[in-house]
Amino acid sequence: MGVTLRLFDTATRELREFTPLRQGHASVYLCGATVQSIPHIGHVRSGVAFDILRNWLTAKGLDVAFVRNVTDIDDKILTKAAENNRPWWEWAATHERAFTWAYDQLGVTPPSIEPRATGHIPQMIEYMQRIIDNGHGYAADGNVYAQPATIERYGFLSGQRLDELDQGESAGTGKRDPRDFTMWKAAKPGEPAWDSPWGPGRPGWHIECSAMATTYLGREFDIHCGGLDLQFPHHENEAAQAHAAGDGFANFWLHNGWVTMSGEKMSKSLGNVLSVPAILQKVRPVELRYYLGSGHYRSMLEFSDSALQEAAAGYQRIEKFLLRAADYLRSCGSAGSSGGEDATSTQRTEAPDLVEVGPRLEAFDAKMDEDLAVPQALAVIHDAVREGNKALAQPQPGGAADVRKWAGAVRGMAAVLGVDPLGPTWWPATRNQQGGSGAALAALDVLVQAELDRRAQARAEKNWAVADEVRDRLKAAGIEVTDTADGAKWSLPLG
Repeated sequence: MGVTLRLFDTATRELREFTPLRQGHASVYLCGATVQSIPHIGHVRSGVAFDILRNWLTAKGLDVAFVRNVTDIDDKILTKAAENNRPWWEWAATHERAFTWAYDQLGVTPPSIEPRATGHIPQMIEYMQRIIDNGHGYAADGNVYAQPATIERYGFLSGQRLDELDQGESAGTGKRDPRDFTMWKAAKPGEPAWDSPWGPGRPGWHIECSAMATTYLGREFDIHCGGLDLQFPHHENEAAQAHAAGDGFANFWLHNGWVTMSGEKMSKSLGNVLSVPAILQKVRPVELRYYLGSGHYRSMLEFSDSALQEAAAGYQRIEKFLLRAADYLRSCGSAGSSGGEDATSTQRTEAPDLVEVGPRLEAFDAKMDEDLAVPQALAVIHDAVREGNKALAQPQPGGAADVRKWAGAVRGMAAVLGVDPLGPTWWPATRNQQGGSGAALAALDVLVQAELDRRAQARAEKNWAVADEVRDRLKAAGIEVTDTADGAKWSLPLG
C-alpha cells in the first residue's frame, strides 16, 4: 500500500507529505515520562495519540522503529525523592513502573526500546564532546553549556528569538551568556554523580534525548513526537544540540495538545490532576483510551465527566454491534447445520472467530491520511456500525454477508485506533463484560433461554401479564432483552 500520509510538521507550520527516509521503514522518537509522580491522563495522552500514529504507519505497510525514552534523573525527581525521604533511584523506578502499568492498561503497544537516561551517560558525554569540538559548547567550573547564538537556525521549531531568549533555568557558574543552556551539571553534595572529562556530575534534560534518539534511530530519522509543552525549551534545545553536533536529527516534528480542565493545562501546580487509576474507577481502560484518542491529536482535550461518559457510550455502541454481529452469525451457522457436532462447534465459536477483521473503508483511510483526523475517522466507523445494525435487522441467514462485511470493516478500522473490542488486547475484558465465558455463561444461557421461551409462549397466547412478568424479572436481574426479527435476544449491559 502506497504511503500518501500528510502530517502537520511543527517546524514548517504546514501539512507535508510523509515520505520515510528509508523505504519501507519509519523511525519515530517519542519523549516519554519524567518519572517523578504517578501518571495522570494528561501524561498518557501522548502515549495514546502516537500509538495511533504507529498503528497507522504499520497499516500503511511500514516497519516502524519506535523509541520512547524514560527520564529517570532530573531535578524534579531528586526533589520529590528528598521530600519523601526515599532514595532517588527507588523513587524513579517506582514511578516508571506506574507509567508502564498505565500504558499497558490503555493498550499502548510497548516501544521497540525504552532507553533510560541513566543508562546512556557515555553516549551523552561523547555527544557533548562533539558539540564542544564543533565550537558550539564549552565547559566551565565542571558544567558544560551549549551556545544558541552560535547554532544555525536556532529557534526554527519554537519561533524563539535570540534577543528575547529565556531558557527558564537557574544560572549555573561559569556561564558566558545567559541564553546558553546546560548540558552537564557539576555535582552538588549529596546528589548522584557520574564521572566525565569535566568532572563528576549529571546530564541536563535536553542532552538525554539528543543522545538517545540518535543512538537508536541514527543521525537523521523520520519523526520526533511529544507534548506541546515540550516544544520549548526541550525540543528546541534537543534539535540545537543535534545540529551543533552535525546531525540532521528529526525530519518531522509532531506535537499533541494538552488535556485541559476549565481551559487550563492539567498539572500538579493547578491541583486538578486526575490520575489514571482514579479515572479507571469511572470507565473501563478501553473506554479511557477511546476518550483520549477521540480528539484530533493536535487539539486541546477538555476533560469533564460528561465528555468521558459520552466517549464510553460511543465505544459501547461499537462493542455491542460487534457482539450482536457475532451472535447473528453464530445463529446463522447453527441454523444452517444439520445438528450434532457441527451445531455444537458453532455454539462454542467465540466472537473474534465469527467476526473476522475485514478491509477498512476507503473513507476511513482518507481521513487518517490527512494528519490522523481521528474524529472524522471515528464518524466513518459509527456510520459503518449503523449500516451493520440495519443488516442485523434482516431475517437470518439472509443478512449474513452484509453483517460480516460491516462487522469486519468496523474491526479493521477500530484496530487502527487501538479499540477493537474483539482484538486480542480487549477481547478478554469484552467477553467478561458480556457475562463471563465457558460453563458459567452456558448455564446462564440455558436459564435465560428457558425464561425467554416462556415469554414467547405467553405472547403467542396473548397473555401479556406473564410476558411482562418474565421481562421485568430478567430486567431486575440486570439482563437486557431485545426483540428482533428472529426472536428475543438477551445480553448483560456493558459499562
